[in-house]
Amino acid sequence: MRILGIDPGYGITGFGVVEANRGNCRLVRCGAITTPAGMDFSARLEIIYEDMRQLLEVAKPDCVAIEELFFGQNVTTGIGVAQSRGVILLAIRQAGLEVFSYKPMQVKQAVVGYGNATKHQVQDMTRRILQLDAMPKPDDAADAIAIALCHARSSTSLLARLREQ
Repeated sequence: MRILGIDPGYGITGFGVVEANRGNCRLVRCGAITTPAGMDFSARLEIIYEDMRQLLEVAKPDCVAIEELFFGQNVTTGIGVAQSRGVILLAIRQAGLEVFSYKPMQVKQAVVGYGNATKHQVQDMTRRILQLDAMPKPDDAADAIAIALCHARSSTSLLARLREQ
């Protein structure tokens, strides 16, 4: 199963494509969609949408895993990220792909085994699981890879298989 993981944002949207097969995972590609600061916000959303459509065509994922939004202290930033996430979800929907959303705590639990793990712990376990020499940059791409791994582990669990029956 080829999983596209997405860490949504409007300045940087990270992505990671992971191939999962019977508990073994391998990184296919990763990177980021970026938009220039100071550009009209609607133009930034258009770039994200168009780049996401191209990524979906090139990566050919079987499904997409995306991080759910967490509104912390800065609600204004959260609103922008929510709008970015909206155009990403639209591109996924138009591509006819199934999308799965995961909370940050779920990603940490699936990758590290501890829902309150630090960002460094998640990145280190991601690197170990995929047997990488170093964690890919930027951090947004690394986060997206962890989201893809979360789905790989969640979708192959006994509970997930029981739900399908």
